[in-house]
Amino acid sequence: MAPAGGKHLVLASGSPRRLALLQQVGIEPARLLPADIDETPERAEHPRSLAKRLCKEKAEAAALTLRRIGEAEGAYVLAADTVVSVGRRIMPKAELIEDAVANLRTLSGRTHRVYTGVCLVTPEGRVRQRLVETRVRFKRLSRQDIDGYMASGEWRGKAGSYAIQGLAGGFVVRLVGSYTNVVGLPLYEALSLLTGEGFDPARARGDVEEPA
Repeated sequence: MAPAGGKHLVLASGSPRRLALLQQVGIEPARLLPADIDETPERAEHPRSLAKRLCKEKAEAAALTLRRIGEAEGAYVLAADTVVSVGRRIMPKAELIEDAVANLRTLSGRTHRVYTGVCLVTPEGRVRQRLVETRVRFKRLSRQDIDGYMASGEWRGKAGSYAIQGLAGGFVVRLVGSYTNVVGLPLYEALSLLTGEGFDPARARGDVEEPA
């Protein structure tokens, strides 16, 4: 339950990775409120535009839910969406092994881009966004590499069919940009959005006592 009347953070995501990243910097969201939206790209939609659109839709959907249940007071709603692409081609979040294998074969030996859109809805209803881009180059993946990764199950439901913080970290030859962006939540940009809109991370860490 969110604290009554005080400023608090609602993470519009059920992603364990995004939660862990916030916890890494000492922030514990008051609640998790995943937004169920259609993530299908629009026709000819650029990967950058998709990441920005989906994070905004997720944040606004969660904010609307909070208003409907009467828990919007003091709530900062944070959402993110990560898209992996090769050129303009968007790599799907695979649920089937054959799709995941196809993704990894496409990424093998090539540089791809990871875009994460971050959106914040403030208690006053302001909408703020950031888009972060990271370039990642994979080594040339052998059949053994791909088969082993499929067996791990780490690929399931992940953008690009891999999780850089797991076994796929061994595939990375070069990374230019934010590592936490590839994990799923660029921390610098997320914290900048929060602090720029008056949210105090120290209070979320419990470092600052609420006034009596």
